[in-house]
Amino acid sequence: MEERAPKLQTAAPETKKISNKEVLSYFSYGMGQCISFGLVGTYIMYFYTDILGISAMAASVIFIIARTFDAANDPLMASIIDTKRSKHGKFRQYLLYMPFFIFFITIIAFLPLNLNPTAAVIFAGATYILWGVFYTVSDVPFWSMSAVMSQNPQERTKLVTYANLGVFVGIGIPTLLFTPLAEFLGGGSLNDGFFYAVILLSLCMLPLMYIGFRNTKERVEPPKEKVRIRDALKIVKGNKPMFIMLATFFCNVFVNITLTLNIYFFTYNLGNATLMAAFGIISLVACVGFFFIPMLTKHFFKKHILMTVLIIDIVVRIGFFLSGYSNTIVVLSFLTVTMILYTATGPLISAMLAETIELTEVRTGQRSEAVTFSGQTFTGKLSVAIAGGATGVILTVINYTPNEAQTESTLTGLFFVIALLPALGSLIRLVLMYFYKYTEHDFNDAVAELQSRKYQEE
Repeated sequence: MEERAPKLQTAAPETKKISNKEVLSYFSYGMGQCISFGLVGTYIMYFYTDILGISAMAASVIFIIARTFDAANDPLMASIIDTKRSKHGKFRQYLLYMPFFIFFITIIAFLPLNLNPTAAVIFAGATYILWGVFYTVSDVPFWSMSAVMSQNPQERTKLVTYANLGVFVGIGIPTLLFTPLAEFLGGGSLNDGFFYAVILLSLCMLPLMYIGFRNTKERVEPPKEKVRIRDALKIVKGNKPMFIMLATFFCNVFVNITLTLNIYFFTYNLGNATLMAAFGIISLVACVGFFFIPMLTKHFFKKHILMTVLIIDIVVRIGFFLSGYSNTIVVLSFLTVTMILYTATGPLISAMLAETIELTEVRTGQRSEAVTFSGQTFTGKLSVAIAGGATGVILTVINYTPNEAQTESTLTGLFFVIALLPALGSLIRLVLMYFYKYTEHDFNDAVAELQSRKYQEE
C-alpha cells in the first residue's frame, strides 16, 4: 500500500464524539483489570520462588505450558465472543460479570499454601492457567469495545490512548503500593504480608471495572453473520497489517522481562526492595506521554511517531547501560525516561491494530473485533509468559540464589537485562514498521468502502 501525504483529518468519517465520562469509564475498566495483571505479571515469579518454594526453572515450565494452552484457548474464546449477543451488547456483557472471576482467581493464585514441591508446581500451574482463561474473557471484549464505540479514527485513538493509560496506571498501582503495603501488613516482612496485600489490592478492582461496564456504549453494528472458528483462521490469514502489529505488540516481551526482574534488581543491585514503590511512581508519571499521542496523530502518521520513539529509546538505553548503576538517582532518572518512551508505544500500537478491523471487513465481510483483539490478548499474555520463562532461565544462568547476597557477575547480569535488553525489542519493532504500509488514508478508504456498501444494501 502506498503511503500518501499525511493530511490525516480530511477523509475521516464523521461520527459523534465520545463524551469524557464514557472515555474515563473505559479507562476505569482497563485500570481495574490491570491491577490483577500487574500483580501476576510483576510478583508471581517472586511468589513462586521465594514463598511457594518452586525453582526458577520449574516456574518457567509453568509459564510455557500455560501459554501453549492459551494458543488454543484464545482464538476459541474469541470466536465464541464474536457469536454471542445479549441485551447488554456484544462485548459489554462480559464487562459485567468477568471482574468477579478475575478477582477470585487472582487471590487463589497467590495462596501461600504449605505444599510439597510436586503439589506446589501443580497448584501453581493450574491456578495460573485458570487466571489466563478468565483474563482472556475479560480482556478481549474490553479492547474490542474500542472498535464498536466509534468508527472515527481520532475518537478511536483517544479511546485506546485512555485504555492504555488505564493499563499502565493499573499495573503501576501494585508496583507502587504492593511492597510497602506487604511489609506494613507483615510487620516489616515482605513475605509475611504478601498475601494480605494481594487481597487488599484485588478489592480495588471490582468498583473500577463496574464503572467501565456501566457507562460505556456499543454504537457500531457488526454484520449479522456469525463468525465460526474456520472463519477466524481466514480472517487472520488475510490481514498482513494485523500480523505486523501483533508482532510489534509481542515485542513487549523484552520490557516484560525487566518488569519481572525489577524486584530482584532493586533488592540486590540497589540494596533496597522498597524502591519498587519509587518505580511505581515512575510508571504513573510516565503515563503523561499518553496525552500527547492524540495531538500528534492529528498531524503525523502513527507509524512515523512510533518509529521516532523507538529510535530515541535505543539511544537512551545505550546511555543507561554505559552509566552503570552505582548512582541510584541516575538509575531512577533513566528508568523514568525509558518508561515514558515505552508507555507512548502502547496507544499507537493498539490504535493501529484497531484500524485493521475495517480492512478485514472489506476483504471478508466480517468485522470480528474479538478475533483481532484476541490476537492482542494472546500475544500480550504470550509475551508475559515468555518473559516469565526467560526470567527463570536468566536467573539460573546468572547463578541467582534466593534470599542471599549475590555475586558481582550476577549483579552485572541483572543490570544488563534491565538497562539494555529492551533496546533489542525496539530494534525489532523498527524493522517491522519498515514493512508496515497500511496508513490512516488506507483506513479511511476502507471505512468509506464499507459505508458505500451499507448505503447500497439499504
